[in-house]
Amino acid sequence: MAKRKERIATLIDKNIRDIIQFEVKNDKIGFISVTDVVTSTDFSYTKVYVSFLGAKYPHQNLEELEKAKGFIRSSLAKKLDIRKVPELTFYLDDTFDKIEQLENALKKDEIKINKIKKGEK
Repeated sequence: MAKRKERIATLIDKNIRDIIQFEVKNDKIGFISVTDVVTSTDFSYTKVYVSFLGAKYPHQNLEELEKAKGFIRSSLAKKLDIRKVPELTFYLDDTFDKIEQLENALKKDEIKINKIKKGEK
């Protein structure tokens, strides 16, 4: 039974990634990367974490993706052979932005430390 759950969860994950990458045709969404897909054990809910690379306003892109949720779910239903297709919820994954901010802060601190070592202000 556990292998079946893992197999179905993996299929849901793969198909959602493929649908978003290749079938959703909305220029307002922009370049999207699916960073994680988490499905509940009973397959009734799926959390999809996405990142919009190079987007100035990622929350607007997320709203556009939410508008395509019905299409994504119906396309998923055609690809899967399960009784109930999970309800999809999209979340913005801003991990890359946080990493970039952290790296910039560390670079600024490194520059300050180097100036202090050299006796500069």
